[in-house]
Amino acid sequence: MSNNIEKTEYESKLLDVARVTRVVAGGRRFRFRAVVVIGNKNGKVGVGAAKGQDVTSAVGKATAKARKHLIKVHLLSGTIPYSVEAKYGSAKVLLKPAPRGRGLVAGGAVRVVCDLVGIESISAKILGKTKNKLNNAKAAIEALKSLKSEILNKS
Repeated sequence: MSNNIEKTEYESKLLDVARVTRVVAGGRRFRFRAVVVIGNKNGKVGVGAAKGQDVTSAVGKATAKARKHLIKVHLLSGTIPYSVEAKYGSAKVLLKPAPRGRGLVAGGAVRVVCDLVGIESISAKILGKTKNKLNNAKAAIEALKSLKSEILNKS
């Protein structure tokens, strides 16, 4: 019963589903990798990736992982307090605060992460050459994490 209450608290978005193959002596074995972003649109967001025999089990596992790795982001009137840049693997992301009413000016995975964390106005750019949605989402999370730690150090 309490699990249903938790599910309604967070909104989730399926970012990517990929069929991955492992070659064994008898042929190919297929599994699915799902990438899920969850957030409460009030400063909490998490990214999870998991594999499963079918898409539904992969999505369930990825959602559980995202729930375990939630971070808290301090927002300042619907945006972030200052510009921040982060790198994860070959993915590089730049997040800049925007004036109220500007909206989410971001693409792909970064847009999903910013939307689910509750940011209303932001200007973001994926600087890396990779199109990997998981790495881009994790780079956005790293940027928001570094923002959090620097705010705590300032106060």
